[in-house]
Amino acid sequence: MSFNCFGLTKTLGLASALMAGGLIAATAADAATLNVTYAGSMGVVMDKALGPAFAKTNNVTYQGQGRGAYAMAHLIMTKQVPADVFVSITPGPMDLLQKAGLVESAVPVASTSMVIAYNPKGKFGDAFKAAAAGTAGADPWWKILETPDFKFGRTDPIGDPQGQNIIFTMLLAEKFYKQPKLEETALGEVMNHDQVFMEGNMLARLEAGQIDASSGYKSAVISAHLPFVELPDEINLSNPADAAQWYDTVSFKATGADGKEQTLKPQPLVFYAAVLKNAPDPDAAKTFVAFLQSADGQRLFADNGYDKPKGNDLYH
Repeated sequence: MSFNCFGLTKTLGLASALMAGGLIAATAADAATLNVTYAGSMGVVMDKALGPAFAKTNNVTYQGQGRGAYAMAHLIMTKQVPADVFVSITPGPMDLLQKAGLVESAVPVASTSMVIAYNPKGKFGDAFKAAAAGTAGADPWWKILETPDFKFGRTDPIGDPQGQNIIFTMLLAEKFYKQPKLEETALGEVMNHDQVFMEGNMLARLEAGQIDASSGYKSAVISAHLPFVELPDEINLSNPADAAQWYDTVSFKATGADGKEQTLKPQPLVFYAAVLKNAPDPDAAKTFVAFLQSADGQRLFADNGYDKPKGNDLYH
């Protein structure tokens, strides 16, 4: 009896390859998918830092999706997006999910402040640079915004907390700088369609020179490597200690998506993370939230311009 050693070797080689391919396929199939939904301003830190780092060390496939935090909360409530974890800015969007029975607790994972981001190459770039540096004789940032041909960008004040927060910032600036009607002059109507853009592309418009300056969270603006004007704590919504004396003193009315008028009030800019009660993978979700609070997670937040979390857990 004779054997075709070459044929046997080929057969064994093919079998080994098939087995290896099967193992690779099985390994890929075994990797869980973690769906993280978040406030739209967090795109860089979530999708380029926190998500990939977590996926690498926990054998999961990370999928992130960002949008205005209120809008995202509604999408989660109506089951239009799959979600294991929701990361919101301010308690407001998280409150919607808690009242809907989808969130039991939420923990602070980072904080930020309102700033004015600007295009350094635009026609107002030098003026903002001087304002940011506090150069003697320079126009203050709010005066630049009042220039007639100035193009400002902000987000939807109904669906996105940032869109609300820039209005609160301007109302507070009126009081702080003693400039009546500053908010009206700089922003116009609550829903000024010449200024309101989707959060995901507003900073891109700024970089492209389509607008001269925009509202922004310091964290997102630093992540995008854009220059900005730092604002005082009394108006930048960053410090819970300033809430009673400053933040709580302003509000504005707006018509919600349901057609009803509502009175909106500011909340300090703290990011909260929660595991959804109907999360497809609750174990991975809990591990991810713990990672956001860990030393490694906090380092990635800091590297991307976020400040340490402030305040207490929600609903406990």
